[in-house]
Amino acid sequence: MEDYTQEKRYLKAKEQVKKLKEFYIHLSVYIIINVGLLLLIYSGYDVKRNFWNYGSFFTPLGWGLGLAIHAIVVFGPNLAFIKHWENRKLNQFINEEKQNNNKQWE
Repeated sequence: MEDYTQEKRYLKAKEQVKKLKEFYIHLSVYIIINVGLLLLIYSGYDVKRNFWNYGSFFTPLGWGLGLAIHAIVVFGPNLAFIKHWENRKLNQFINEEKQNNNKQWE
């Protein structure tokens, strides 16, 4: 039973590391692509002050929203709270079931 619990913890930790790695890859690609894209757009303007408009930043803003959602999924405290709540409730129901079974045999 202890081996099963340790293996379960290991697999859970491995999955969390995988999620973190995927997020940091996503962040790196976001930075590289958008810096290059903004430099390309900036170089295309003859009058540089025209660069500062919504159209120049449409892709970084949209993709940034997606990146923010990804960050919330990976790092969000609310999700951790939900998981802890689920585990507490599960343990509560298991303990109640054990107590009910013990009372039947008394």
